[in-house]
Parts: sequence; structure tokens; C-alpha cells
Amino acid sequence: MTPLLPSIATDVVQWQASHGRNHLPWQQTRDPYRVWLSEIMLQQTQVTTVLGYYERFLQVFPDVASLAAAPEDDVMALWSGLGYYSRARNLHRCAKAVVAEHGGQFPRSAAVLATLPGIGRSTAAAIASFCFAERAAILDANVKRVLTRVLAYGEDLSSTRNEKALWQLAQELLPTQDLATSMPRYTQGLMDLGATICLPRNPSCLVCPLQAQCQAARQGNPASYPVKTRKTKRSSQAWWLLVLRDAQGHLALQRRPSSGGETGIWAGLFSPPVYASLQALDEALQALPLQQHTRQDWPAQLHVLTHRDLFLHPVVVDVQGVQPSLGAGDLPDWTWQSAQSWPQLGLPAPVRKLLEAI
Repeated sequence: MTPLLPSIATDVVQWQASHGRNHLPWQQTRDPYRVWLSEIMLQQTQVTTVLGYYERFLQVFPDVASLAAAPEDDVMALWSGLGYYSRARNLHRCAKAVVAEHGGQFPRSAAVLATLPGIGRSTAAAIASFCFAERAAILDANVKRVLTRVLAYGEDLSSTRNEKALWQLAQELLPTQDLATSMPRYTQGLMDLGATICLPRNPSCLVCPLQAQCQAARQGNPASYPVKTRKTKRSSQAWWLLVLRDAQGHLALQRRPSSGGETGIWAGLFSPPVYASLQALDEALQALPLQQHTRQDWPAQLHVLTHRDLFLHPVVVDVQGVQPSLGAGDLPDWTWQSAQSWPQLGLPAPVRKLLEAI
């Protein structure tokens, strides 16, 4: 039997209209292309970081057709520095699917949107809610926190069954009237509450529009929600980067393996060759057809990923004399890039920072 649920939709909608975030560029449109682009960029990325990328992306790819027609390297280059690069590859795949399978028009239902590459259930619901006023529930990390606290939902979300039950409750809490106005505001309102009021630590309960209905606030333990017992363990990894530079300032770079296009650190991006140990780098360096050269071993740099600490050890080698020939034999995927060309490539943020510093 479904528990008696609080009526929160009206309070969320009214609060969002007067106190929520209403100034962001993707909030001034119901164009599904622009809303979709913002939703993908905002996954695990701060709004302040996304703003510049969003504007630059639209300048180059103003619609889904132009994005679908672009070479993947151009998409990756524009995404460079935003991180979580599988999002960019899926963005490109999704644009192609919208053009090829849906006539260049985004589907109007969350169920069909969720079948497209890179669009999960919550993102599909956000697009359908914002653009088409569909009565579809979102359940990203922020919204899970808001709803589990309001409902004092203490079931372990590590369990698929429990998360499925929360999805059902989220659906039942949706507005039922004036959906054209209420659904976009309700969806945005839950996002805003999770991002600005109902924080993981030290939530601002006194100014929350749902305080009177929030069971966790009544119990005095909002930080106890949501419950998720299975934690992802952090790991660490060390990489040695061989940065070859010739007398004219060209850099030898290679494209990282695509790993099927979906997984792998920096998959499909350009970087100096990477080695798992200093010994492996030394052996590779000795095997290269280099004439005289000088070498600098730079201090390690820490790059923090979601679940991994990556320690990067740059080794900068200045090649003197004739530039060694790359792109053949044992070095089929190495290319020399000029000082004008390499900044235009898709580069991971720490690699770009490194190359700009040498």
C-alpha cells in the first residue's frame, strides 16, 4: 500500500518562481536541442563551468543537424577540458541518431528519449518536462536527496528494488494541474532545492519551502538521508608522459585508444604517449630514432578523477637536429603537431595545462 504522500508540487512551483534559478541561458528556451545540451553538460559539472562551454558549443553547433554532421574530432576539441569525455562521444552519437532515426526532431516523450545514446531515464524526463511539459519524474543525485529527506525514505538505494520504489514515489509527487507551467517549474525547482538549499551537509532547512512537510527536518536528522551503503572505492594510478618537442616547437602526440568508444581514461583524445612506469618510458625513448636530445623529468602532478587519483609524471625531451619520422613502423598513431595545431585538438585538461606550461 502506498503511504500517504505530502503535497509538495505547489510549494515547489511557487518557490521556484520567486526564489529559484531563473537566469541561466538554457532556462530561456524550450528548444529540446539546447535543453538536452545543457543537461548533458551539467552531469557532474558545476553550472559556472558549463556556462562558457555551452555558449561556445552553440556558436559552432547551433542545432542538432550541424552537430550530427561534424567530425568527432571537432566535437571532442570543443569539449576539451570539460571532462567525462564519454558524454561528448554520446552527444555526437545521439545527434546522429536524432537526425537519422527521428528526422532531426527530438522525440517528445521521456520513454523514447531514453532510448537515445547517452540519455538516461532522469535526463530524458528533464528534457520531456522542460520542453514538452510531460508528467515525468527526474531522480538525479540532488533530487534523490530532496525527496528521501521529505519522505524520510530510509531504504538503501544501493538496492535496485529500493531505487525503483523511490522512482514510483517521485512520479506520484508530480504536479497534476496546469502542466505546461507547473512541470517545468517543478522539475527546475527540485534541482534548485538540491543545489542551493537541501545540501549534503548543513542544509538550510529554515529557508526551505518544504520544511513543514519534510519528515527528516521534523526528525532533526536530514543528513541521514539518502541511505546508500555500497560505496565506490577510490584507487590511484601513476602514468609517465613522454613529451617530445622538436626545435620548431612541434609536439609528438597520439590519440588515446577509444576502448570501444565508451570507456577508458581520455579515450579518443590526444595526449603525449603514456607509460605505466618510468622504466617503460625509458625503454621506449631508447628505441626511438632520435639524434641528440636533452631531457627534463618534471615533478609529478595530481589529477583527481571521480573515483581515482591519477599521478602524472611528465618527461620533456627536446629533440635536436632532424625531426624523427613518426606515423610508421612502431609509431603508427604518433603525429607531430605544430604550436598552432595542437591547441585545436581534443586534449584532456591536465594535458592542455602541461603543454601550455612547457
